[in-house]
Amino acid sequence: MKDGVNGVALAVFIIFFLAVTVMGFLAARWRAAENADNLDEWGLGGRSFGTWITWFLLGGDLYTAYTFVAVPAAIYATGAAGFFAVPYTILVYPLIFTFLPRLWSVSHKHGYVTTSDFVRGRFGSKGLSLAVAITGILATMPYIALQLVGIQAVLDVMGVGGGEDTNWFVKDLPLLIAFGVLAAYTYSSGLRAPALIAFVKDTLIYIVIAVAIIYIPIKLGGFDDIFAKAGHALSQPGPTGAPKGALASGDKQQWGYATLALGSALALFMYPHSITATLSSRSREVIRRNATILPLYSLMLGLLALLGFMAIAAGVKVDNGQLAIPQLFENMFPDWFTGVAFAAIGIGALVPAAIMSIAAANLFTRNIYKDFLRPDATPAQETKVSKLVSLLVKVGALAFVLTMDKTVAINFQLLGGIWILQTFPALVGGLFTRWFHRWALLAGWAVGMLYGTLAAYGVASPTQKHFGGSSDEIPGIGEIGYIGFTAFVLNVAVTVVLTVVLRALKAPDGIDETSPADYTADAGDPGVQADLPPATAGAPGGH
Repeated sequence: MKDGVNGVALAVFIIFFLAVTVMGFLAARWRAAENADNLDEWGLGGRSFGTWITWFLLGGDLYTAYTFVAVPAAIYATGAAGFFAVPYTILVYPLIFTFLPRLWSVSHKHGYVTTSDFVRGRFGSKGLSLAVAITGILATMPYIALQLVGIQAVLDVMGVGGGEDTNWFVKDLPLLIAFGVLAAYTYSSGLRAPALIAFVKDTLIYIVIAVAIIYIPIKLGGFDDIFAKAGHALSQPGPTGAPKGALASGDKQQWGYATLALGSALALFMYPHSITATLSSRSREVIRRNATILPLYSLMLGLLALLGFMAIAAGVKVDNGQLAIPQLFENMFPDWFTGVAFAAIGIGALVPAAIMSIAAANLFTRNIYKDFLRPDATPAQETKVSKLVSLLVKVGALAFVLTMDKTVAINFQLLGGIWILQTFPALVGGLFTRWFHRWALLAGWAVGMLYGTLAAYGVASPTQKHFGGSSDEIPGIGEIGYIGFTAFVLNVAVTVVLTVVLRALKAPDGIDETSPADYTADAGDPGVQADLPPATAGAPGGH
């Protein structure tokens, strides 16, 4: 590990950071509408993004700085188990091809900005809508925090901020500056800022991975030596006496691996930021095209995961696994390219953090503030509240990072994944059928949330007594599996059984404001734009 500040890497990092900061503020003028004081403009970019902008935006949204750091870090720590991220991102795209175009159509038809808007309109239930909104906000908060963890990992390896004995303000000042810049241009430009910056972020990441996958193996003697050294290191006893990991998952890990991959695939597009990026596109055809080309990111993710084995083979030694890949880059790359790689990770944190804060703010504004506190709020008031809440969300995430251990942040993000999966029946189920009863969906959600939270609370790790992981024994089967998927199965079972009972009792159902034709409507269809706010109708298109 190099001593002191890596001046060259830091200089390159700062140049890129300043460039995207300028882009973030200039984005306010990019495709600007005459009236920007509504959530369609600030929170969804005017619903005007074409195929490639949406592709970069979704890629920047889903493949974050935390992905860049954590996936190979998992390989570095446990071996093959960390590869679960690759099959789950492969599973997710056929899934979203079936339901995201329907969500886009009905949302465009009725002016829905959030998933909770759709749930309220479909089932006529503000209570169910509130449950989905609160779940989305709770699941997003630790996710934003982890983006800041990614930036902090890069700053630590570059030697910025001093050592552990440094005054806390000096140590965290670079992170505070990065946070301030992010907050300012998100407030100013809304979703247009991360959409524009995503071009730079994804280009840098593709360049860094392409170079890393060729350059580092050459320096380490080829993939044969890398796998041999990694296999030897992972076979050594860990703190519990068992091997640290394996190059391939064993029989005992199959249930855990499969349920984690499947549960993660079902959960990924339940996150508010995924839906925000989706609804910003200008047509349902854009969504369908993206479902076919987004798997290119899965190819990148598979190559990215191999960096974990390279870190082992290169002899990287870090106390915090999240630092393994930044440290690998500093050890192996020339200083100037180390700066490029660190900029890719840093910018890779800014894009999703911005989208996540916007998505959480939209949920609060539309489905808590407007539905329960200020039903007569004007579009301009909605936009103002959403901007302010986006700042508060980022402040909360920053406080989370600065006051808690990084392991806690990671495990709370895992808990967020368990929670957000429980919104799947209401959202995806509602896109295809009205059969589920609103009260049954709410009860199923409550059971899934309660079971998932309690089960996760009971999981211990070497560093935590509670919330130490996301896997536990599956009731009735005895195998270790993903808690979120078990909770999801219980959720669906309760929803189905109670729906049958409530239908038999003729319990009052909510009013469905949608019609079958709404789920296949496109932007150019008669009557679609007429239902949207005036600023959205005729919003600029193009790529």
